[in-house]
Amino acid sequence: MPNPWDIGSARALAGLGFKALATTSAGFAWSIGRRDNGVSLEDVLDHLRAMAGAVDVPLNADFEGGFAIEPEGVAANVARAVATGIAGISIEDSNGNAADPLFELSLAVERIRAARRAIDASNTGVLLTGRSEGFIVGRPDLASTMARLAAYAEAGADCLYAPGIKSMTDVTAIIKAVAPKPVNVLVHMPFATVAQLADAGVRRISVGGALARVAWSGFLEAAQEIATSGTFERFGGMRPRTEIEALFVS
Repeated sequence: MPNPWDIGSARALAGLGFKALATTSAGFAWSIGRRDNGVSLEDVLDHLRAMAGAVDVPLNADFEGGFAIEPEGVAANVARAVATGIAGISIEDSNGNAADPLFELSLAVERIRAARRAIDASNTGVLLTGRSEGFIVGRPDLASTMARLAAYAEAGADCLYAPGIKSMTDVTAIIKAVAPKPVNVLVHMPFATVAQLADAGVRRISVGGALARVAWSGFLEAAQEIATSGTFERFGGMRPRTEIEALFVS
């Protein structure tokens, strides 16, 4: 379930045969000149409508922390998000406070419960993913992460996700901790293959902002070459225009 950041990248990935896609908060933010977590709720809702309407495959929404702290706010915002045409939505437990970066567990659980109620009330069947962010906000505690994910599963999350896990041992431990509910694994560096993760019992793989970073890396390398040396050598590896445009419908 790779992560496009705009309509073109979404249609390209669907055209390559991927059966589901997911948005990326970072990739979208960069595409409009913002930092990750620097976009507004209205920006994201407009983005979700555009992305869901651009492809025929299911789209999971990276909905960050629900754009609210209190459960009631999360519920209200999730209700608006599920009306955009998405097939899934994720809610994080990070709060942006560097000193204490995760919501207290009881509040985090209530936020998932609130999202669950909003989805059930909508009758959309949108799949809810509960995310625990400890491994990417400086709190890489496996036992705590597993406890949080198990609590989110009990609160109604359909799928569980701990971005930042890079050990197959940790992956299998999380799968056991939340079984029988499925686990999403983020791959943003080459620590495992699709086949290895599938064999371990992973049900869903996403890549977060990695594809957007690859695209930005190529762009910056070519642009910096022009700016610093006045040469165009990096243009030599470009895909043919016809190959790119074959991915899109006129």
